[in-house]
Amino acid sequence: MRNFTFSNTTKIIFGRGAEEKVGREAAQYGRKVLLHYGGGHIVRSGLKARVEAALREAGLEIVELGGAQPNPRLSLVREGIELARREKVDLILAVGGGSVIDSAKAIGIGVPYAGDVWDFFAGKAQAEEMLPLGVILTIPAAGSESSNSSVITNEDGWLKRGYTGEVMRPAFALLNPELTYSLPPYQTACGVADMMAHIMERYFTNEPDVLFSDHLCEAALRGIIQYAPIAVREPENYAARSNIMWAGTIAHNDLLGMGRIGDWASHNIEHELSALYDIAHGAGLAIVFPAWMKYVYKHNPERFVQFAVRVFQVEQDFFNPERTILEGIRRLEEFFRSIGLPVRLKDADLPADRLEEMAAKATADGPLGSFVPLGKDDVLAIYKLCNS
Repeated sequence: MRNFTFSNTTKIIFGRGAEEKVGREAAQYGRKVLLHYGGGHIVRSGLKARVEAALREAGLEIVELGGAQPNPRLSLVREGIELARREKVDLILAVGGGSVIDSAKAIGIGVPYAGDVWDFFAGKAQAEEMLPLGVILTIPAAGSESSNSSVITNEDGWLKRGYTGEVMRPAFALLNPELTYSLPPYQTACGVADMMAHIMERYFTNEPDVLFSDHLCEAALRGIIQYAPIAVREPENYAARSNIMWAGTIAHNDLLGMGRIGDWASHNIEHELSALYDIAHGAGLAIVFPAWMKYVYKHNPERFVQFAVRVFQVEQDFFNPERTILEGIRRLEEFFRSIGLPVRLKDADLPADRLEEMAAKATADGPLGSFVPLGKDDVLAIYKLCNS
C-alpha cells in the first residue's frame, strides 16, 4: 500500500428535505449566486422554484444560467465565465447531475483565471482557485458532488477531456434521494454503470497489499448490484434510491482509491465514444469496461478471479482460472443488460466505422492506463471487442 493523504472538504447533507437547507449553506459564501442547471426538469418538478425561494429568503440575489447538457460543452462554460464575471457573483449553485456540476466547476476555475479555461483540460495550466460551489444533486452517477474532477467537451474537434484539482471540490452538497424518484429507468441505469466504473477503475490496480480497500470496493459494488434493479423497477423506493445515491458519492470521493493507483483507461476510451456520438457516459462505460477486461485480464489473472468470486459469487474453478474470469465478465455484462444498458456498440446503434480515429485521438497524448499501459493498437483492439 502506498503512502497517501486523504482530505475531502465537501460538506454533505444527506436525506429527506436536504435541499431546503440551501439558503443557509449558500449564504455563508456571499450574497449573489449563479444558479446553474440543465433543462426543464427542475422547472417542471418545482425544484427550481423551491430553490429560488430558499435563496431569496436567505437574502441572496440570483443570476441564472441554464442549458447544461450531457457531455457538457465548453461554449456554455465560457458563457458562464463571462456572466459570472459581469455579474460579480460570489458563488455558484449547481442543481442537477454530474454534467451540470462539471460545467459549474469549469466555470468556477475559469472566472479567476486570466487565460482560456480550456488550458486546464489541455494540460497547459493548473487551477489555483475556484469560486465557491454548492450542489443540489438530482442524478446519482458521476460523484462530482464531492470529487476533485471535471470533464468537458470542446466542440472544436469534439474533444472530451478531464481535469483534476483539489480546488474543484464543492463546498457543500445537498443530497435528497427523493429528488431522484422521477429519473427514467435508463438514466438511473446509466448512473449505476458510471459509479460502478469509478470503483472498478480503482479496483484493478498493480499495487500489492491493499486487501482492506479491496473489500471496501467489493462491498460497494455488491451493494449497488443489489439495489440498482430495485431502483429501476420501483423508482420511489426510498431505501434503493438512498443507497444508490450514497454509493455514487462514495465511489468517487477518493476514499476507495487511497493507497492504490487506479487505471482510468476505460474512462478515456469511453470519452471518445460520448464525444463523437453523444451517448450517455454510463452507457458508454457499460460497453467499454467489459471489453477492456477481456483485453487485459491475463496481466493479473488473480485479481480478476478475485473480482469474479467476491463481487459476482462465481464458483472458483481452481483448475481453470480463465473460466472463472470470463464468467465474472459475463455476469457483469448480464447485469448491465438486466437494467437496460447496452454492452455492445450495436446495442446502442453506434457505428463501427471510426474506431481507428477514436483510438488515435484517445492516445494522442500517450498511452492510457496504469494497470496495463495501452497504446493506439491496444485501444483499437478494445474498440473492436466493443463491437464483437
